[in-house]
Amino acid sequence: MPTGDPLRELITVMDRLRSPGGCPWDARQTHQSLVEYLIEETYEVVEAIETNSSVDLCEELGDLLLQVVFHARIAAENDGFNIDDVAQGIVAKLIRRHPHVFADARADTAEEVEAGWQQLKQTEKGRKSALDGIPAGLPALAHAGKVLARSDHISVSMPMAEVAEQIVASVDDEQEFGDMLYALVAAARTRSWDAEAAARDAVRRRIATVREQESGVTGAT
Repeated sequence: MPTGDPLRELITVMDRLRSPGGCPWDARQTHQSLVEYLIEETYEVVEAIETNSSVDLCEELGDLLLQVVFHARIAAENDGFNIDDVAQGIVAKLIRRHPHVFADARADTAEEVEAGWQQLKQTEKGRKSALDGIPAGLPALAHAGKVLARSDHISVSMPMAEVAEQIVASVDDEQEFGDMLYALVAAARTRSWDAEAAARDAVRRRIATVREQESGVTGAT
């Protein structure tokens, strides 16, 4: 069973690095200057998971944890909260968003749990659209996946859907599907098309359509 002692030691080390007489590089960092490292470490965690390397995953999770502690230490100096506030906040959120575990709500399937989580989140944050809160800066494919997951309860037409279904029907597994995506990027490149930009544009149009549909449903009630 984890003791949490190494986490406390990490906090102590970060305090030493940021304190007078510590490390000049660490001392001059800000939330903004650390963004590139946060993104890089996140992708390195993803790569470790995708390559099924437990050794790399342990190391990369440590690097990502460092970013959390680093930002919390900077916040303690400038923003009025610290690592305890961060931890207490997520503990409270987990309890609040799992009423089927910590209260008397009922959720028997993973799908019911996810739907309940999203409904609670939308209510807590006062969001009017199911798409509110999705980071616009996500890579296009990840953004598309999020938008589709959040809007699958809304019936909207999707251009090229039938063509896509026919193409995917000829693919045997996820690896071949990846090869097909790669080939589509290559084909776009021969036409001087930016595949990422095209996908982002498609996602933006999907978002606009979903929001119009939501508005229509809201207006009809």
